Amino acid sequence: MLRLTKLTDYGILLMTHMATSEQQLFTATELAEVTQIPMPTVSKILQMLLHENLLSSTRGARGGYQLTRDSTAINVRDVINVFEGAIALTECNIEGSSCDQRAVCSTSNNWKRINLAIGEALEGISLADMNQQDFVPVFRLQRSIAINGESIHS
Repeated sequence: MLRLTKLTDYGILLMTHMATSEQQLFTATELAEVTQIPMPTVSKILQMLLHENLLSSTRGARGGYQLTRDSTAINVRDVINVFEGAIALTECNIEGSSCDQRAVCSTSNNWKRINLAIGEALEGISLADMNQQDFVPVFRLQRSIAINGESIHS
């Protein structure tokens, strides 16, 4: 089963909450209270998002965390990459991997297409989209997808 970790799920929840609110700065305590995520987990997530420049922070009594870009400019893939790393469904989709079946594998190119399609789909969903209850993502699968500069046809 493909599954995101709780940390990733919580990260998207926190970022989505920040994107919906009129408020500009959020303290870790406020975010923990409103999302009901334990404070130590919220702090860990915020630090990871800060480190990857999806959030910025302001110190002091009136400080807090804020999105570094508009909610339409931060996509779900950006957030997932912070917690999960690059999306790779199979070993052959991990850059620099050494798959034992590479020489005889007949499915490698198709896995690359699938991996690319999932990545593009996640890039097409912004935090602003995640806040819309009636949001319906529209995905188009292409019959020809360029991988490493070379067009691969199915």
